[in-house]
Amino acid sequence: MTRSSPFGDPIGDPLPEGWTAPPRPIRAAMQGRLVRPEPLLPAHAAALHAANAEDREGRMWTYMGYGPFASAEAYGTWVDEATRDGDQMFFAILDQDDDRPLGVASYLRIAPAAGSIEVGNIAFSPLLQRRPGATEAMYLMMKWAFEAGYRRYEWK
Repeated sequence: MTRSSPFGDPIGDPLPEGWTAPPRPIRAAMQGRLVRPEPLLPAHAAALHAANAEDREGRMWTYMGYGPFASAEAYGTWVDEATRDGDQMFFAILDQDDDRPLGVASYLRIAPAAGSIEVGNIAFSPLLQRRPGATEAMYLMMKWAFEAGYRRYEWK
């Protein structure tokens, strides 16, 4: 039987009895076949800046709230700040074959009590864009969220 709101709109099933809030994400790598999202570290900055520099026109930054970065040092400063922000958890996306970081993504708007988590700040270098590893990175982050018990996964 389909449940409805007082206005006749279809709504989902109520939460099961005993539902508990999931844990906050932990700073741990997620193993994939093609890529490995792992917590972003300052040690990733130089290689990420080099990978991002493959975007000669700077198009990857058009809709981002940060970047582009004129130097590896400037990108390193951003990484230092991003890894200290307690509201977000950034991951470097590393190529499984050579451990080279090719992009970043973060969990943000983490709300365990509501069972909601968002993925965003996705900045994939041209070396990762439109590649199966990009899809796998998003799958791994989503998989972790749902297996941890989150009910809503927002992608922005």
